[in-house]
Amino acid sequence: MNWYYVDEGKQAGPVSDEQLNEMFRSGKLKPGTLVWREGMADWAPYGDVRGGMVSTGSTEMKPEAVCAECGKIFPVDETIRYGDVRVCAACKPVFLQKLQEGAALSAGGMRYAGFWIRFASKMLDIIIVGVPMMIVMGIAMFSLFHNLTRQRTVGAAPPTLPVFFDFIQIGFFLIQAAYVIFFLGKYGATPGQMVCKVHVVTSEGGKISYGRATGRFFAEMLSGLICYIGYIMVAFDGQKRALHDHICNTRVVYK
Repeated sequence: MNWYYVDEGKQAGPVSDEQLNEMFRSGKLKPGTLVWREGMADWAPYGDVRGGMVSTGSTEMKPEAVCAECGKIFPVDETIRYGDVRVCAACKPVFLQKLQEGAALSAGGMRYAGFWIRFASKMLDIIIVGVPMMIVMGIAMFSLFHNLTRQRTVGAAPPTLPVFFDFIQIGFFLIQAAYVIFFLGKYGATPGQMVCKVHVVTSEGGKISYGRATGRFFAEMLSGLICYIGYIMVAFDGQKRALHDHICNTRVVYK
């Protein structure tokens, strides 16, 4: 059976069932990629085709599902369900072993990034943003105290230090917000995440918008405000989601 798919806004194909599955496993096709085959009324996202209908060689049609491990298509009654994914009988032992070991799981072509790789990417981003800010702040403080010393010498009233530090905090917040929102909205990953080869996607594996990137930035502040419990949730969630991922319906996955 031949399939057609949308590639950069243009129709591509035809490809066979196996070729289509292989393209999905390799990452060329995403769950949101539009696909079509003869007999379908209209184009549909690849992810939706999982719950579509597959011919059994007669007029009977059976529900189909994509195995989260091997990526092949099977009738639903030949798979087992775990959360939002299904696994074929052949992959069941490997899948259950991964669950027991707490290994990263594939789900619809996505491998979720765990706690430590996300922690490493976060530390890299803090260094990338923080070091230049610390240098600028150090220069500004040196200049301020130099002026204070000179003003005291001539008897002038020194400026208030709290105002200076308020401006520093506001500036740091705005720069951090612009850094995160721009890179997530433009590339789906901050520089720290790029180094660690992970990126942020929607629950279907699609690219997040600038609006969702903005919401995720502010939601992440909440994860830190509650004693960092929002971050710790990653270690115990089946899809490695932090609190801000739950709020914004995002996932952090390996490229």
